[in-house]
Amino acid sequence: MSDDLGKLADTVLNRAKQAGLTIVTAESCTAGLMCQVLSDAEGASVQFHGGFVTYTKEHKVRALGVSETLLRTQGAVCAAVARQMAAGALEHSSADVSASITGVAGPEPDEDGNPVGRVCIGVARRGSPPRAFEHHYGDIGRDTIREKAVADALNAMADAIAPATASS
Repeated sequence: MSDDLGKLADTVLNRAKQAGLTIVTAESCTAGLMCQVLSDAEGASVQFHGGFVTYTKEHKVRALGVSETLLRTQGAVCAAVARQMAAGALEHSSADVSASITGVAGPEPDEDGNPVGRVCIGVARRGSPPRAFEHHYGDIGRDTIREKAVADALNAMADAIAPATASS
């Protein structure tokens, strides 16, 4: 795991602490890597509530309340699912801000035909509508895709907590 991920986790937790907010995660293709990165950072025991690893469609429905119809019609890797995962993480926890990751790390395309490297990231903050971002990293290797997805999710979470100023 890169030092850059650790620095991003520190940034997220510091911003959360300054804002008096707590965080939670919902992950699929990263299988808990974002949780690991956050839990290793200083301040995790106060600001980080934990996370959901929802690798299958069924578990996304059961643990996070993602719509079965949405999963059936659009598949697990789409912006709408990432938004519902982020919203579901907040709904099923007492945290204030969440980030979600759903995608295809490889080595093969998923059951819905999504290519390796397609990843959708969601972010939600209580009182605001969830947002989602789609990334196409390409077939750059499973570990690299996961690390890039976690980095992008942490950046999105940091922005949701306290938008970066022009000087940062």
